[in-house]
Amino acid sequence: MLLYERLLGRPFAGHRDSISELVGNIVENAIEEVLSRTGISFRKTRRAESLPGFDQAPDFVIPNEYNPQVLVEAKLTEDDGTARDKVTRVQHLGSLSLEGRAVDQPRFEVVACIAGRGFGVRRQDMKKLLIATRGKVFTMQNMHQLVQNTRLAEFRSR
Repeated sequence: MLLYERLLGRPFAGHRDSISELVGNIVENAIEEVLSRTGISFRKTRRAESLPGFDQAPDFVIPNEYNPQVLVEAKLTEDDGTARDKVTRVQHLGSLSLEGRAVDQPRFEVVACIAGRGFGVRRQDMKKLLIATRGKVFTMQNMHQLVQNTRLAEFRSR
């Protein structure tokens, strides 16, 4: 892909940028499908949306932004820089969940759903992600286990 960009210049980069959100929605669509299939009520945030109590809105809030119990961050990335940015964001959410709370009683559970080779480049970033989510990291291969292995099971209606 990088060779095409070098050969074609900005027109290729413009095309890549225009479809990046469609490609990135693969993970979010999979999460939506799992939540809908199990009857879990959720709030999906839009790009650059703000929610009270959050400096950056998480991708999904369960059951809603007024009573956040589970936050889900989703990302598909092919480069380690974007993956590192998402890890930092998840770490921040993990810190927010513990503000004024005991370590074993977070305000909400933080879950990460990831895809792409960007997360496999730097092992240290993956370690940080696992620590921040307390092991609640899911990929496209194990997305079907999302509900049964998180607090999402408490909100299941089907």
